[in-house]
Amino acid sequence: MYYKSKGYRIFSIFNHILLILVALSCLLPMLHLLAQSFSSKTAVNGNLVSFWPVDFNIEAYVKTFKNTNFTGSMRISVVRTVLGTLISMFIITTSGYALSKDFRGRNALMWIFIFTMLFSGGLIPSYILVTKLGLKDTIWSLVLPGAFGAYNLILIMNFFKTIPKALEEAAFIDGASFFVIFRKIYLPLSLPGLATVGLFIMVGSWNAWFDGILYMSNTTDYPLASFLQTVVVQGSAQSMALSQSEAAALSEQSIKAAQIFISTLPIILVYPFLQKYFVKGIVLGAVKE
Repeated sequence: MYYKSKGYRIFSIFNHILLILVALSCLLPMLHLLAQSFSSKTAVNGNLVSFWPVDFNIEAYVKTFKNTNFTGSMRISVVRTVLGTLISMFIITTSGYALSKDFRGRNALMWIFIFTMLFSGGLIPSYILVTKLGLKDTIWSLVLPGAFGAYNLILIMNFFKTIPKALEEAAFIDGASFFVIFRKIYLPLSLPGLATVGLFIMVGSWNAWFDGILYMSNTTDYPLASFLQTVVVQGSAQSMALSQSEAAALSEQSIKAAQIFISTLPIILVYPFLQKYFVKGIVLGAVKE
């Protein structure tokens, strides 16, 4: 029978308390933000809102969805996230499959990729490169520079290594090519790893804001994270597309809260569908041979 020592029980209690505190530190700010977005201007400006709306109304959300700058930025973020995730997953899975095999020069290639994890070209060289390639002020300036990630490549490559080689050898005997084996054996069996890396890329693309400000000259071309950054930092009625009468009736803090909460919804809605693969994908992908 498994015996739990006194030290183990104390550690377990401490561990649970710590995790609850960490969870509350993530959850409570979101609840406060949600309560502010549904509260009246008087309640928000008077600091009367905690975790429950005061004088419930939905005007902040109505105004947010009528703001064409916000909806346009959200559309750009959706396109950027979908394109970025698809392109990154294609590059990472195909290169990860190739690097999971033994061939001459494989270790040298891996060192080159790992080198990019430790050192980057820097902001100015990256900006010059994107500009010289003619990508500036296009959606590709947001998608292509971050399409390849060495960390994600290592996760996928290690996941592919866990698949028994006997499956591949049996498929070769049946006449399958490398591409067929990759598509019909490796991808279906690597679903936890693919879901995990896909979630990393998706969240990273959705939340990235600096590249939008760097590569887009026109603010109407900003992705949602860049747009929210300007709203939060500038915080003016003009950046929120508020008229004088609307600014008098609505709290800027409520509109900021509504915009921030709406921007987090896509990730919150997608995460539960991928969570079941998340832990398994991280653990198996982190195993080194």
